[in-house]
Amino acid sequence: MSPSIVPSGLYNEVGQGHWPPARPIDAAQFQSVNAVSRIRTKRPTLLQVQVQPQDEGGIVPAFTPPPLPSDDKRWKIVNGTMRKNGFARHALIETLHTVQSSFGYLDDEAIKFVAQSLRVPLSQAYGVVTFYHYFSLKPPGKHTVTVCAGTACYIKGADKLIAAAEQKLGVAQGQTTKDGNVSLMVARCVGACSRAPVVLCDGEVKGEMTDEQMLEQLERWTVE
Repeated sequence: MSPSIVPSGLYNEVGQGHWPPARPIDAAQFQSVNAVSRIRTKRPTLLQVQVQPQDEGGIVPAFTPPPLPSDDKRWKIVNGTMRKNGFARHALIETLHTVQSSFGYLDDEAIKFVAQSLRVPLSQAYGVVTFYHYFSLKPPGKHTVTVCAGTACYIKGADKLIAAAEQKLGVAQGQTTKDGNVSLMVARCVGACSRAPVVLCDGEVKGEMTDEQMLEQLERWTVE
């Protein structure tokens, strides 16, 4: 076989690749075909994008919580709860409980501060506050009566208890008497359905409550 001839088994026609080959090709043709083959088989290179931090230097800045609303020492207790949890979002309920225990209620300033500190939407913070009956948006009275309005209690006459309390105190549910003595609250459920209807008097659960019993308790509070 002549050294200028490439073995016929490699190619027969440019780009055809039939087998067996129809005719041999010389070295020059082989080089041409080889170049075409490399062009045809070359795959496109994927563009690789490396995401860099937005700040210069490649260092993500640490989160800085907002300043305390005031110099009141109770805010340091609230801040301590959030710091203990690393200012994580899952600490929302625990932090709101700390505010409620420290101040007695949650106002707009407190809710906004907690939401900003834990980086949660303000709507989410308000949603938690308005869902759980433990939280209050207004300063509580000296005494608090909470009527459970869950399904079991409602069937057993919770609506009548609420109406009787409103008439006796002269305020609507969620409000406090003008003298600041009694607050009338309504809860979705207090978890004592077997004792329905249930009323909480200053946090003490009293089951199978009647209108007369509740009014007697309110009367004792109003004459103090």
